[in-house]
Amino acid sequence: MKNWLIVFCFLFVITNKVFSQQVPSVFENTDFVVTFSQGANGTWGDDDHLQIYFFAIPVDNKTPFYIRVFDPETGGANDQVNVTKVFNSTTNFSIYGGKGAYSNKDARGTEPTGNYRSGVQLATKKFVSADSEKYDNKWYSFGPFNPNDGELDKDLNANVFKIVVEGEQGDDGNMYRFYFSKQENNNVAVEGGNPFAYEVTFHLKSIESEAGHYYPYVNENVKSIKINNFDFDKDGWIRLNSVNKKAHELGLSGEDNWETTKAEVTKEEKNTSMDIEIIKKTTMLNDMTINVTDQNNEALPIYNYPKGGVPKYKFNVEVKYLFEK
Repeated sequence: MKNWLIVFCFLFVITNKVFSQQVPSVFENTDFVVTFSQGANGTWGDDDHLQIYFFAIPVDNKTPFYIRVFDPETGGANDQVNVTKVFNSTTNFSIYGGKGAYSNKDARGTEPTGNYRSGVQLATKKFVSADSEKYDNKWYSFGPFNPNDGELDKDLNANVFKIVVEGEQGDDGNMYRFYFSKQENNNVAVEGGNPFAYEVTFHLKSIESEAGHYYPYVNENVKSIKINNFDFDKDGWIRLNSVNKKAHELGLSGEDNWETTKAEVTKEEKNTSMDIEIIKKTTMLNDMTINVTDQNNEALPIYNYPKGGVPKYKFNVEVKYLFEK
């Protein structure tokens, strides 16, 4: 029994390290990140045609790394063609480091306004629908990048890089994945690294009763939160879980609109991750957007793998809190 326990613990640690480098991760359990081009309206689930991810590498990690993108073009088997029934889209992927890449507040907002492309551009590439034959269901690697080329953040004790994905001309949906890797042609995890975003647009698995999960982190200064979801089409249920909250129902957005639910943050929930659980009730295709803001309307980071681990409800803790839709 002890030997089995040791093996289980070892595999758990290894799994956390490996899959925290993949976006979406197995813990999130969604199919793809998705970015629609400018001609697509909100009924497709993307509110602003933009996705920003950050990647924090511990300061003691000096190993060069790559940012690998799976299926970066729009026009193949995984992507979503719009009403024209012909793929016609361009998606721009850009990598930033240096001063301001992470610290600039415009980069950490929920709208593409101001200087969200702050920092030093380290790499950029546009992928067009005509690239389908070359990149469909294949990986493209940016890099290598020196960890010191990121922006040093003392609170995170990490060098932070930013990935900006923007849908440009066209009207289709680009469905892709990331992997942060030590190797150019293989997915080998960068130890200690963890991607995160302040707003995510994603494609849910088209499986009835399947649940996706996203994990906002609540620091000690957060007193209350607003959980915002866009274009869920009321296709199931959205629930909030934490160390003090279990399966609390959140408001459901319809087509092309936002829905907001407010909740107080308890003392026990500070410096922990929460779990936004999204459960489908049909097999229809569905893309949506979520973000979480605090009492000052500042967006909270949503980690690829929950910081501090998946929250476990402590049923023996008695708390009172406000929960409003």
